[in-house]
Amino acid sequence: MDGHTLAGEPVTEETLLAGGYRKYHGEAIDVYYNKEICIHSGNCVRGNSAVFEVGRRPWIMPDNGEAPQVAQVIHTCPSGALKFITKEQS
Repeated sequence: MDGHTLAGEPVTEETLLAGGYRKYHGEAIDVYYNKEICIHSGNCVRGNSAVFEVGRRPWIMPDNGEAPQVAQVIHTCPSGALKFITKEQS
């Protein structure tokens, strides 16, 4: 899946929020998560447990990793439940 597109189009905060995604704010990257489409593959947690930790609230902390690495992990999400917008994209 592509973490910065939705239906082949670049994501915007408005489309993600309207689509049921929740925003997790970071300094360099914002991460968006949609629990309704998550298949719990665990790629995110295995990819960077400092950023993605299911036992913590909030469970996504974008600033616990470098933006390019966070984006790389999000690209491994097979369901598209995770998306991102970097501050350069805004």
